[in-house]
Amino acid sequence: MTEAISVMVVDDHGLVRQGAVDYLQTYEDISVTAQAENGEQAIRLAREHVPDVVLMDLVMPGIDGVETTRKLRQVCPHSQVIVLTSYHEDKHIFPALKAGAISYLLKDVKAGELVQAIRRAACGEATLHPRVAARIIQEYRGVDPEAVNPYSELTEREMDVLKLIANGSTNQKIADELVITVGTVKGHVSNILGKLHLVDRTEAAVFAWREGIVSKKDE
Repeated sequence: MTEAISVMVVDDHGLVRQGAVDYLQTYEDISVTAQAENGEQAIRLAREHVPDVVLMDLVMPGIDGVETTRKLRQVCPHSQVIVLTSYHEDKHIFPALKAGAISYLLKDVKAGELVQAIRRAACGEATLHPRVAARIIQEYRGVDPEAVNPYSELTEREMDVLKLIANGSTNQKIADELVITVGTVKGHVSNILGKLHLVDRTEAAVFAWREGIVSKKDE
């Protein structure tokens, strides 16, 4: 029988940490050998237990997750770090990966996907949340999302669709409003998300409100 993957869970929120531990322990091929509530404790326990995989929260009191990842990889190169966080901004993504994390997941990840990421990490394979992967590709291509006005690339009809999305309209309502088919609406939505480098309609709506594309008077 193959030896179980040893895992350490690092999170300053006890309920979150225990929930992850309880779930992971239901898998025969995973063994949670340590828990840590802060960076200092994580580094000490890594020396002691030498886990195969570490689930690392980023925002913690004391030493944050990025610095903890860097130090942990220095004292325990065997351990692969999976960042598990709620934050997906550049100021978190790139420092964490540069510090030595092999994977970067957001806490909305499905439980089964997290288990698969742990198994891949134990084999030296990376897993990235789609939003994070998209940002890394942009960086590789030299695309700075802050350097250009992204909605300048939208057509007039795409702007109309974006405004309606921001005001909570469904695809059917947008189709009725603009006298086009639902299929055409879906095509416009796909183009909007692609041009703005967004993941879903919710992000598109937030973007439209934040950038002033819509306002209270447009409701």
